[in-house]
Amino acid sequence: MKIFRVIVPVADIEAAAKFYGKLFNVHGELVSPGRHYFDCEGVILACYDPRADGDGFDATPNPDHIYLSTDNLEGVYEKVKACDAQNVSTVETQPWGERSFYCKDPFGNPLCFVDSKTLFLGAQK
Repeated sequence: MKIFRVIVPVADIEAAAKFYGKLFNVHGELVSPGRHYFDCEGVILACYDPRADGDGFDATPNPDHIYLSTDNLEGVYEKVKACDAQNVSTVETQPWGERSFYCKDPFGNPLCFVDSKTLFLGAQK
């Protein structure tokens, strides 16, 4: 099995499409009035606005981070700072060796961006 889709709850599907489109440098695809999908190398990041989709509840932020890896951590860091991201941390090296930074999207969803060259892949055998 593999992860197929990750839901990112948002309160404004158009603002979410703009934020993530700028971040990923792709337009993505509006698949319903309240869902905008971005293909992240085979895993769909799905921005989901329940009210816009006719569901009877409000979006609430995910409780924990979505981790995204990148080959260009510094470039993504600058792009995140230029977007409407909140609480952008500094780039740091974690005790387990990963270089990363944290932020929240405009809807309060926690995100972490990790340098793909430093990904911890478990103990090597």
